Amino acid sequence: MNVSKRHTVTRLGALALGAVLANGPHAEIKTGDNPDASPVWQKVRASLFQSRPIAQATDDVITLETPVRAEDAAIVPIAIKTRFAQTPKRYISKVYLVIDNNPSPISAIFEFTPLSGRADIETRVRVDEYSHVRAIAETNDGQLHMATRFVKASGGCSAPPGKDAQAALATLGRMRFRVEGDNAVKADGVHPVLAQLMISHPNNSGLAMDQSTRLFTPAHFVRKVSVTYGGQLVMSADVDFSISENPNFRFYFLPRGDGELKAEVVDSNDLHFESALSYRRPD
Repeated sequence: MNVSKRHTVTRLGALALGAVLANGPHAEIKTGDNPDASPVWQKVRASLFQSRPIAQATDDVITLETPVRAEDAAIVPIAIKTRFAQTPKRYISKVYLVIDNNPSPISAIFEFTPLSGRADIETRVRVDEYSHVRAIAETNDGQLHMATRFVKASGGCSAPPGKDAQAALATLGRMRFRVEGDNAVKADGVHPVLAQLMISHPNNSGLAMDQSTRLFTPAHFVRKVSVTYGGQLVMSADVDFSISENPNFRFYFLPRGDGELKAEVVDSNDLHFESALSYRRPD
């Protein structure tokens, strides 16, 4: 994918561009009373799902955890959790993350496989204005389920970076895996193992002004993440600058035997980064 440095609208955000042009950048309601009343959401919904029905998620499908009021709008923790195991017969194939009032509302599209074990994802996002945040799960049979939360935060997409540009460039693309949780092997199979991928990247939105030069820092952000285990896809994500500086993802995988956990990352400047971790399943 070619990404112009002159624009901050990504391939994901372009799907919702009509909403921004038709209604003004943030024309929707400013309260959390009626999530369906958002004009931007209606445009995004039509773009992504056409007229397909979307069920309001119940606790046995998907939940979304966010703070009601964020301490820092540039680093808002979110947790998308599913309520059934990933199996070849029934699994969640995609999870869409939508932040209505962000400049690029479609913030991420995560893809999962049965090898994920669970289609859970935790990360940190930027929130530009008080906004509904939505997680829409799509199951392998095409059903859609949505969980919605209203988050009070503002200024996250235009906030200055946490460290200076030279320091950020010095560690650009460095990645680190951490494997956590219960790795015990059961008689009936293997527990999904919790892993964390940390990526050193400024994830510049293109909306933050350098206070010294009074110029906007060019957009430069992670746009694609792919994680495999033993050469098989576990999780992939199309993301944009709504993900916070130094992207951080927590997810699950099923270690069916010893193997290599590998991450491949591509950013908006078409730079490619890789990292791998050898994992030995407990006896």
